[in-house]
Amino acid sequence: MITAKIAGIAGGAASIAAVAAVAGIAAVRRRVVPVAADSCRREDFEAMDADRGCVVATGDGVPLAVREVGPVTAPVTVVFVHGYCLRMQCWHYQRRELARRWGDDVRMVFYDQRGHGRSGDVSPDECDIGRLGVDLADVIRSVVPNGPLVLVGHSMGGMAVLAACRQFPESIAERVVGVGLMSTTAAGLAHSGLGRNLQNPAVDAFRTIVRTAPGAVQVGRGVVRSIIAPVLRAASFGTEVSPALVAFAEQMTHDTSVVTMVNFLKALELHDELDALPAIADVAALVLCGDDDWVIPYDKSLELADLLPHAEMVRVRRAGHLVQLEFPDEVNDAVDRLVQRATDGQIQARPTRRTVG
Repeated sequence: MITAKIAGIAGGAASIAAVAAVAGIAAVRRRVVPVAADSCRREDFEAMDADRGCVVATGDGVPLAVREVGPVTAPVTVVFVHGYCLRMQCWHYQRRELARRWGDDVRMVFYDQRGHGRSGDVSPDECDIGRLGVDLADVIRSVVPNGPLVLVGHSMGGMAVLAACRQFPESIAERVVGVGLMSTTAAGLAHSGLGRNLQNPAVDAFRTIVRTAPGAVQVGRGVVRSIIAPVLRAASFGTEVSPALVAFAEQMTHDTSVVTMVNFLKALELHDELDALPAIADVAALVLCGDDDWVIPYDKSLELADLLPHAEMVRVRRAGHLVQLEFPDEVNDAVDRLVQRATDGQIQARPTRRTVG
């Protein structure tokens, strides 16, 4: 039986050529800047390691790595939640610039989601969006037990934000005064973006092996990574970017366990948090997306914004999926506006649309 499943992985690899071809086309038009002009070549993307940190144990015992900046007595706390195959350092530019802007008025909290970064590994049964929402609630209860909250999530992190608000309407959602949802969707990813691009028999076969024969995982690891990584790489940026930035983004993907990749991919396909939207309908909201995002298409963000009465919809021209790294100034400005609206009580009576970049 296991031999047949491994053979299924090898057979599924035949479709890699098609995926790689798409990625190759993207690579041609998404050139990187010359090394000599690389403005990020000396950027310390690990600077967040110097911030004060702790480890939060989730309800099921998974350790989550947490970093924070700003006083615990700040009037409001912004919690940043990263996406699929990333880690908290993907918020590097937001941590640096927004800390400068906000000073002691805002506390910022960052953490690695389960199975990502320095947080603990998880079993296949623990890889679902609802569980990520519980994790976010655990982080909030441990690190930010009191005071108003602004939750900012990118990609799968945005889904975790919605899941937390749905599952904990009183203990979490009632404290939320603002929500930022970047490059994400409330539902419907199975037939668009990443879900559609990565429907592959090799991925499905590998997922079965992970659940039934963990010892055989190593056999298909290279095949599955060669399917998923090219799509993520092609989708990360829509414009000419720094080689150092590309290397940083690729390293985050490379460092992510293939087991995490495969099992959270199914969670993304099944994701449906439309029931969470009433819990945040009355707070200031930001929906932001690049219009060259292949992972979660821009149209999904438009749909999401239309369902939130007080959402500012920000379209970042030419940006790919990692919009917070590719266009940090535009993202910083949008998050700053969100926090100002949330703390001033100016949630806006009607939705607004803005195009930047």
